[in-house]
Order: sequence, then structure tokens, then C-alpha cells
Amino acid sequence: MPYVKTNDGVSLYYEIRGEGKPLLMVQGWTFTAKLWEKNAKEIAKHCRVVCMDNRGHGKSEKIMYSHTIARYAMDVKNLLDELDLQEVTVLGSSMGASILWSYLQLFGNYRVAKLICVDQSPCQYNDADWKWGQNSCYDVESFIRICDRIIYDPRGAAEDMARGVLYQEASLGQIKMIADEICKCPDEVRIKIMRDHTNLDWRDFIPHITLPTLVMVARKGTVFPWQGCAWAGDHIPGAKMLFFENSGHMIYWDEPEKFNAAVAEFVCSEINR
Repeated sequence: MPYVKTNDGVSLYYEIRGEGKPLLMVQGWTFTAKLWEKNAKEIAKHCRVVCMDNRGHGKSEKIMYSHTIARYAMDVKNLLDELDLQEVTVLGSSMGASILWSYLQLFGNYRVAKLICVDQSPCQYNDADWKWGQNSCYDVESFIRICDRIIYDPRGAAEDMARGVLYQEASLGQIKMIADEICKCPDEVRIKIMRDHTNLDWRDFIPHITLPTLVMVARKGTVFPWQGCAWAGDHIPGAKMLFFENSGHMIYWDEPEKFNAAVAEFVCSEINR
């Protein structure tokens, strides 16, 4: 299996399919490359698709340190450098979008040509001027409740999450498969990366993104109010926004045909910056 070694010595798993313009797909909290199974093969008919597992996730090395969004962004850079990819379209779903915002903040548009953000609010916590945070992790107290659930019932937390990210009805087998992938992420890692992720607020940075950008928003999502995810599309200069009317947070599972077609078209399109 292909792995890349990061500059701090961690082995990251990745997969490559297809030829042509490169697309890097970055998953969200506890999710893995396997969960692109409805997407990567189809999109790879049009371009070169690279899927990765974040550190501590999926088939990547299970280390218990350096679980921050900024470190995950550095891992993305290490992978792009190792594969020597240029003019890459980077796609981040959920927390994966935050990882890519961090990448752009730290490294600018290095090796990157386009950005796709999939159903992520720029601010997880609610406060006096923001009411569109994460529906189940919207302040410190709700974060503590999530941590308690992970510690005392990790499998139950994973299965609840698997059910909560979908709008279209899923089989028991599909729920089990998603939960199995979530459970590949150790409990300690789940908590550490969520602790960092929930405390970040990207509203000051997002208006300074200069890449051609596509923002995908789930209308039926229960993880975020759709308005929070759409905020990014409204504030990235020149961004295109695409709404999925029959999708929950896992847009790419609920409406895979529409998702795949939109991603392939955006990657392959000629856009002048």
C-alpha cells in the first residue's frame, strides 16, 4: 500500500486513480479515504484522483501527538511535495475544508490551482454574532458531552454519527461500514483533533482566498445549518456555490452522481485567475 512519510516521521496512507489534472480529496473528522467509494473511481475517469487518510485516521499511522488542523495542513503539503503535484484542485469535506483553509493560510497557493469546500461552516461554535455553528458541538459544554460519549461508548458514538451525516435512507450494512471506518480513529485522536478544530474561526481569513472556488452546501444537513456553510461561498471572492437539495452532510453519498459530475467539471474546466 502506498504511504508517504511526513517531515515529523508519520506514515500517511494515500491512493491514486486515473490520469490528467490532479485532484486531492481530504476527508473530515474520523472519516477515511474508503468513504469516497461512490466518488473516486467515477471522478478518476476524468482526472487524476488522490485520496489520503489524515494522521491517526483510516490506514494512516496511529500516533497520539500533533493532532491539530495546522499539522494536518502540513501533512497535505508533505504529500503534495512527495508526489510532486502541481496545479492541484484540492477538495475538503467537512473538517477537510478547514484543513485546506489552514493550508492556504500557511502556504498560500503553493502547488494549488483550485479549491472545493464541501459542507463546512467557518465557525464551529455559536456566539453573539454567529448562530450557524455545529449543531451538536456549538460551545465548550457540548464539546465536553461529545468527549464523554466517545470515551464511554465509542462505538455508539460512531454509529450515531454515521446515521446523522446522511439524509437518504441507508442500509444497516452501510451504517456499519461508515461506523467501522470512524472507529479506525482512536478515541484519543478523535478528541484531540476535534478540540483544535472546534476552537478555530475562519471568518477573518476566508475573504482573502484568491483561488477559483466551488462551495457545496447540503440543504438537509443536520451537522450544520446550511446558512453557515453557504457563508463561505458568499465571502470567497468569485466563488461558485452549488446547493444539494436532497443531501445531508455526506453530500457525496446522498447525491453522488451530481457531486461527481460537478467535481469533474470544475477540475477539468479552464479558469483564468
